[in-house]
Amino acid sequence: MMDEAMMNRRDELGSPRLKQSGPALCSPWFILAFCVVLSGCKVGPNYTAPQTQMPANWVDVGAESNPATQPALGVSAPVAESVDVQRWWTNFSDATLTSLIEQAAVANLDLVQAEARIRQARAARTIAGAPLYPDLNSSASFTRSHSNSSSSVSRTTNLFRAGFDAAWELDVFGGTRRAVEAADADFQSAIEDRRSVLVSLLAEVATTYFDLRGFQQQLAIAQSNLQAQQNSVDLTRQRFNAGFVGQLDVANAEAQVASTSSRIPTLESSIRQSIYALSVLLAQEPGALLSELSAQGPLPPVPPQVPIGLPSDLLRRRPDVRLAEANLHSATARIGVATADLFPKFSLTGSLGVQGSSLSNLSNTVSSFGPSVTWPIFAGGRIRANIDVQKAVTDERYAAYQQTVLVALQDVENALIAYVKEQQRHASLTDSVRSNRQAVDLATQLYTAGRTDFLNVLSAQGSLFSAEDALSQSDTNVVTDLVALYKALGGGWTELESSDAPARAVE
Repeated sequence: MMDEAMMNRRDELGSPRLKQSGPALCSPWFILAFCVVLSGCKVGPNYTAPQTQMPANWVDVGAESNPATQPALGVSAPVAESVDVQRWWTNFSDATLTSLIEQAAVANLDLVQAEARIRQARAARTIAGAPLYPDLNSSASFTRSHSNSSSSVSRTTNLFRAGFDAAWELDVFGGTRRAVEAADADFQSAIEDRRSVLVSLLAEVATTYFDLRGFQQQLAIAQSNLQAQQNSVDLTRQRFNAGFVGQLDVANAEAQVASTSSRIPTLESSIRQSIYALSVLLAQEPGALLSELSAQGPLPPVPPQVPIGLPSDLLRRRPDVRLAEANLHSATARIGVATADLFPKFSLTGSLGVQGSSLSNLSNTVSSFGPSVTWPIFAGGRIRANIDVQKAVTDERYAAYQQTVLVALQDVENALIAYVKEQQRHASLTDSVRSNRQAVDLATQLYTAGRTDFLNVLSAQGSLFSAEDALSQSDTNVVTDLVALYKALGGGWTELESSDAPARAVE
């Protein structure tokens, strides 16, 4: 459309009727007025937000109609209700977790880097818009020249100059305004990037914290089982000394104690590593939180229901989707920047200055003013190739946007099915632990009474330890799967964006 308008304008300028106007059409003021009239045009496509078809509901929501996906009675269930996940960590009612998240949202170094990228994008936006305004420069110079005439008379001349030069390239076809539009989109992209970093950070802090509590719980279980197995060793030795059992029972009991003991150093290492990771997430040295977090703490219960909203909510809540759309907007605008190079560039230049033979005698005033136009005639295909490049970049960004939306949907579905199925597994493990405890008590009583051999006691104790350890891991998995669900829903950035750190980035 802009090409046709330009061709029509060129036809009008070349018509016999306009040529009859003569010098009036060539005056600087007419050219200026002509450029101002055209300055409302912008070449290139106008950006429109992509229309994305989203599913009506989640696959694994609606457990009441699908017994295969229904969680066990009394556990947390996802429901397709209006969702508010902006302070999701408070649903766990854990003051330590809340404190860690609030500290990380202020101090984390990944966020600091993201805020620096926002400042970079804001400065780049200012640079992109600078050509919309006149460029004014001042200058001063001194020149001394010496000459010898044919009569061998030398002459020295001093010349002092001072003045101002101005130039203004009129954005007739909107290339600069398209560049500003692209820079605005880049700025928005940087903001969404920080939000995406924040969402990931909150989830990482919560997951690492729950892993820490899970390792501490597993350590407590291992130590409790170790004590019970040590008691079995003592009992077996007593029976061996009394001649009721052989050395084999003692050896088996001691082997089981050693096996359980071997688990403890690994768990202690995992506890330390989790504390170190949390410290670094808070931009502190690895050992900074040892005194605060070394004491064992419980894993929090999950809420009875988890509202997750509708799939369409992700388009406005997930920062990575919003970032992908901002990148698409930026690429679309840069098609216009490249297209503007096909058209002439109009500029106004002027200068005003004084000169003289001394600083006290700057009596000569010099000035100039006039329009200029440049129009590329032959560029070896560079301009149109650049347009093709920007179009291809836009196609790439559109595909990236579609991919981001699909991955967002997949993240939620993955977290949903993991959360639902882990609770089913947790219910089965709870029953397993209960039965194994009964088996250990019964086997120990029978062995003490001499009515069964020690292998049954060892087997029951081993099964109990495995079941309790698996249940403890399932406790951790349930809460971390819920954290993954909150992250997949894009929760947290709106609430914490009002803190001081984001404000510093966007001032």
